[in-house]
Amino acid sequence: MAQSIREQILQAVVQLLAPVASLQGAQILQSPTTGISREESPALLIFPESDAVTPRINDRVERQLVLRMVAVARETAGTAPEAIADALLVAAHSALFANANLGGLCLGLRELECEWDVEDADATAAAIPARYQITYRTLASDISIIG
Repeated sequence: MAQSIREQILQAVVQLLAPVASLQGAQILQSPTTGISREESPALLIFPESDAVTPRINDRVERQLVLRMVAVARETAGTAPEAIADALLVAAHSALFANANLGGLCLGLRELECEWDVEDADATAAAIPARYQITYRTLASDISIIG
């Protein structure tokens, strides 16, 4: 069964970032449906947010996939959770831009704005989000073929 280019991009991002997360002592999770426990952090979470279609160019369609990447960490051995999450996010950002076309799957990568959410429930936890827009093309008639 053929996979959409969108799913191939998501898998490429996870495969690209898995060793980066591992080097930071973190795991990577794609679209987790439950909260991250203390034992599961630090973690790098990948969420597809939207996939917008721009006007059709002949038999090609340009698409804008927006991913939200969240670095989650808790305080360890006196190191602030913000510092741990920030280091994880810096490493992931660098890895993404080192391979900005994801092995030929996309046309480009652009960083978008971020919003910081502070939760009072756990004073020793931090979550730092970052959003990225990935531009890619498919055939208008088949989203599993690069356009």
